[in-house]
Amino acid sequence: MANNSDQSVVRLALLLGLFSTLGPFTIDMYLPAFPEIVEQFDSTASLVQFSLTACLLGLGVGQLVMGSLSDVYGRRNPLLISMAFYVASSLACAFSPNIGLLIAFRFVQGFAASAGIVISRAIARDLYSGNELTKFFSLLVLVGNLGPLAAPVAGSGMLSLTSWIGVFIALALLGTYLFSMTKWRLRETLPTAKRGPINFAFQLRSYGLLLKDRQFLGYMLAQGIMIAGVFAYVSGTPFIYQNIYGVSPTVFALLFGSNGISLIIGSQIVGRMAHRVSEQAFLLFGLGLALLASVAVLVVATVHGPLFSLVIPLFFFVAAIGITSTAAFPLAMEGQAHMAGSAAALLGVVPFLLGAVVAPLVGIAGEDTAVPLGLIILASSTTAMLAYFLLGRSGQGSTSNATADT
Repeated sequence: MANNSDQSVVRLALLLGLFSTLGPFTIDMYLPAFPEIVEQFDSTASLVQFSLTACLLGLGVGQLVMGSLSDVYGRRNPLLISMAFYVASSLACAFSPNIGLLIAFRFVQGFAASAGIVISRAIARDLYSGNELTKFFSLLVLVGNLGPLAAPVAGSGMLSLTSWIGVFIALALLGTYLFSMTKWRLRETLPTAKRGPINFAFQLRSYGLLLKDRQFLGYMLAQGIMIAGVFAYVSGTPFIYQNIYGVSPTVFALLFGSNGISLIIGSQIVGRMAHRVSEQAFLLFGLGLALLASVAVLVVATVHGPLFSLVIPLFFFVAAIGITSTAAFPLAMEGQAHMAGSAAALLGVVPFLLGAVVAPLVGIAGEDTAVPLGLIILASSTTAMLAYFLLGRSGQGSTSNATADT
């Protein structure tokens, strides 16, 4: 792959990026419909937010399962099966008769969508390493981050034409397209000789070895805790922007989508400067930027500052996520060639599991305050910084025995 033309690299990044966008579209596209769903099911904000929690749990647990299966059965077949389940579960969400079934089907939908996230990253590690992996991953993130930018705008547009049901039908159509792309455009990147044994104990051992790797654990937690903070933002801003500041669903979608731009900016800075600035330096800078931005958000939320004073620090907080996630991924994946699927799964599962915990907490004080959002993202920034210094940075210059054993 290293000798392929730049054009073929971009085409591959576009293809894998499409699978990465499935997660953001599954999470974000129905966000502008939260108030409508509350009204239709005669439910509460926290219960509708729990449908997001269920999806995040599915995305997290699914990555553990699909990452391991892709190390055993290759990348294509697990992806094909998952896309078929995604289509079916999206249609089930669309026609759910009550909030309970919607929550259940959102878990299945998230589980199926997880394959697109974890397997696309495993394919990247199959093909690249070192600075080349950083550069390619930044391209993958560039395409994948178009999801958070486009999903709420697309959802808002759908809501102007139809109800929230149409949003899930559109997701089913997206899943159908990705199934076709998997079938006809994606080649297998994991040769049979490099696959793991069909052994459940082996898969558990792989995860055990990775979790004993102090440096991998540090990078995984630093990245995962930071992204969990974003899920607090994702869950809270539909109510904060629309209920507290009174913006329309269209304006909310534009404000929310603008942070997709900040994600892209952050990730592309890392990719463009990978040969001049180390991933370690970028990771530390991103963590520091997130900490400063989260302090500003908490202050604005406490004094109920104007909308622009909240939007600006949130923009920089999300940009910091683009920086930290792009820098942490290649650092964590280096040396994990024989367990790329399992390693990518762990890197993916932590943000979603933590996000599933924090998403409902944003609304715990009601729909008329943004203070819980400020507290949660400040806590995530601080904890991620501690994980980096206590685990990731302390492991520099040493090779984990656990990884070496593989």
